[in-house]
Amino acid sequence: MNLEQARFNMVEQQIRPWDVLDPKVLDLFMAIPRHEFVSESQQALAYCDLELPIGEGQTMLPPRVEGRMLQAVDIEEDETVLEIGTGSGYMTALMAEAAASVTTVEIFSSLQEVAKSRLTRFDNVEFAIGDASHNWDDGKTYDVIVFTGAVSELPIAYQHKLNLGGRLVVTTGSAPVMTCQVMTRVSDTEWETETLFETVMPSLINAEGKEVFSF
Repeated sequence: MNLEQARFNMVEQQIRPWDVLDPKVLDLFMAIPRHEFVSESQQALAYCDLELPIGEGQTMLPPRVEGRMLQAVDIEEDETVLEIGTGSGYMTALMAEAAASVTTVEIFSSLQEVAKSRLTRFDNVEFAIGDASHNWDDGKTYDVIVFTGAVSELPIAYQHKLNLGGRLVVTTGSAPVMTCQVMTRVSDTEWETETLFETVMPSLINAEGKEVFSF
């Protein structure tokens, strides 16, 4: 299989047609080999429009979804990023390539150890283990915050972790109705929210919506 051709096809046939037109974002997907962030047995599927399993019941988001999220937050090279959910490490790599620094939090140490082994080329990534489903109280604020799993509702603590002008991308709701949104902090007390697309995405551990029973 020609993995270089598969990567080009991913960009041209999946990501670009999903209204991801920012050359900076498209270049990121060409620069970071996605097949290096999956198991050897999955390499033939690395560039497909799929949620690939990565262990611990977790999955890797489809490339087109990753592309829309990255385009929405528009990371600049001098900005700091907080990633909630390291997963395979692929989104971490895309953001580390674009940003000054990335702090990435993962609840499963086994997943982060594998991701860490794939991210050795980057010296601007800080790794943390813990449950960030409701807050990550590290005493820092960030220019960009990215949730790689859904939450039933965005915890207000994360709004206050954004610097002025900072952007946060998150998918909220409960299946089958979920919405991916980007939030921008416009003042000390104001945030603007834009809906990007409707989707269904696996929820972060401990961030699932409460079950509703009908009789």
